[in-house]
Amino acid sequence: MESDVPVCTTLSGLSLPEELKLCRVIIEQSPVILFRRNPAPDYKLVYVSENIARFGYSASELLSGEKTFADLIHPDDMARMNAEIRVFERAGQTDYEQTYRILTRSGEVRWVNDVTTTARDEAGNILFYQGIVADVTERMRAEEELRKSEEKFRRIIETAAEGFVLFDPELRIADVNAAFCRLTGRDRDELLGLTPVDLADPEHQGFLRANLHRLRELPVRIFESGYVRPDGTTVPVLVHANTLTDAGGAPLGHVAFVTDLTEQKRSLALAREVMQNLTPRGTHHFGELAVAGKSLPCEEIGGDLFDLVAPGEDRPLTLVVGDISGHGVDSALLMAMARALVRDRLARPGTPSAILAELNATLYPDFAATSRFLTMILAQLEPDGSVRLARAGHDPALVYDPVLRAFRELLPSGLPLGVVEKAFFGTKETVLAPGEVLAIGTDGIWEARSQDGEMYGKERFKARLAAALEAEPAAGPRKLINAVLDDLAAFSAGHKREDDVTLLVARRRRPEG
Repeated sequence: MESDVPVCTTLSGLSLPEELKLCRVIIEQSPVILFRRNPAPDYKLVYVSENIARFGYSASELLSGEKTFADLIHPDDMARMNAEIRVFERAGQTDYEQTYRILTRSGEVRWVNDVTTTARDEAGNILFYQGIVADVTERMRAEEELRKSEEKFRRIIETAAEGFVLFDPELRIADVNAAFCRLTGRDRDELLGLTPVDLADPEHQGFLRANLHRLRELPVRIFESGYVRPDGTTVPVLVHANTLTDAGGAPLGHVAFVTDLTEQKRSLALAREVMQNLTPRGTHHFGELAVAGKSLPCEEIGGDLFDLVAPGEDRPLTLVVGDISGHGVDSALLMAMARALVRDRLARPGTPSAILAELNATLYPDFAATSRFLTMILAQLEPDGSVRLARAGHDPALVYDPVLRAFRELLPSGLPLGVVEKAFFGTKETVLAPGEVLAIGTDGIWEARSQDGEMYGKERFKARLAAALEAEPAAGPRKLINAVLDDLAAFSAGHKREDDVTLLVARRRRPEG
């Protein structure tokens, strides 16, 4: 019978007994257990390394038959193991690998990995099985924890009220959750392979086509879009997306969380309707003057202030244009408060500079608490074209003379409202000659950007206003406003407005003939 000690490679300088002793020490301290067993029908162990003791058993009790290796295997794994072995044998495999559980003498369950090879003679008959068994309990526990974590993550994603989308590197949908299916009105299979452009409504398709490459390069992007359902309805959504990368920073794909904004948009639409009702509409005539204005919020409601206060007896027409720092709901609320205070103050006589000083004192406590401020121009116009104007940190008012084809600025001194508690505001006076135009805008106009990031700028604004008058010398305020805003829309096509846009224009009537 063969020796029960595996043959070791001869080590130079050692006698055979020393060599065998060293080999035994190496095996006993090895992290793996070595074994050899007979083929069917007895499957008897003829060798097992002494380090089987780590499971609480001795090699002698297993080799004597007092216990077999099968006695160590967890009962729930035995049938599976035997079935796997039959599959290996039918496939003619001489080597196979199995992972199963064993019970230590103390009853502890341990996972092991068993790599078995089959030795055969020249006729193909099985001589014996031999292999190694490694304790992989910690690895299996880690894998189980990872599996549970992945299942937990999957359940969280699948049951989330917010839509979840996984994209491949080319922004094709690879996976979605149930909420995203409900949001889009499509089954998962219908969504796979689609892109954000495929789902978007016509308005946002243009934005995405123009900006998709730029957006994809950003690690994090937040933007609004609209998804068209199969029934033709559009769902407004807010998208929070980011790029997935491997450990080396190479992109693996993209993920996005999508929120249905239907209810928020409905509420904001109502608020917008209320705010629009506070804004003067149409063209107002006052003596030789015609005045009109238009305000375009970058969101549903904005933070720009635009008002015309009609005169009482022997009172001037007051034009008010303001811009609260920031935009959105909070700015709109501050704007509504400021408008009410302005209207209340204009019910009493006073110069523009005195009115701004009183407004600043009233607004300062509230604005200081929010770290916001309000820029404003307040201009009083007389029927003959006389203008008296005060400014609180706002961009200067512009007057255009179509005869000289030249602009002049009205730029009295003054800090924005809400910055300091007590402030002085200067006054600038001028008279609009027949045909001259007074234009007061907010910085959302000249700071608007094109798809390439270029600013619209004041020079382009001036050029477009002048060109509109050149094309139609008798153009009224509304036509001039529309000419500028149409040009602004064409310039910034594909780039979402980042600030509110407001423009007020007053023009003195040209003499007839």
